[in-house]
Amino acid sequence: MPMPAAEIEAIIRAALPDAQITLTDLAGDNDHWAAHVVSAAFIGKPRVAQHKLVYAAFGGRMGGELHALQLTTAAPN
Repeated sequence: MPMPAAEIEAIIRAALPDAQITLTDLAGDNDHWAAHVVSAAFIGKPRVAQHKLVYAAFGGRMGGELHALQLTTAAPN
């Protein structure tokens, strides 16, 4: 079952309340998403650690309920 944008945003925001989130439905099917996430939680962390913070928010949903998430992250300027 596809995951709508509002649910993806809510999951990320629950883990990173200050996050600025931009979502793009890559295939128009609510199943293949690109997310750009900006959060102060990323300051001083390497990109891999930033991505792990976001992916951890989804628990076991990645690869199942949420089929694909192309992720880019950044700390605020």
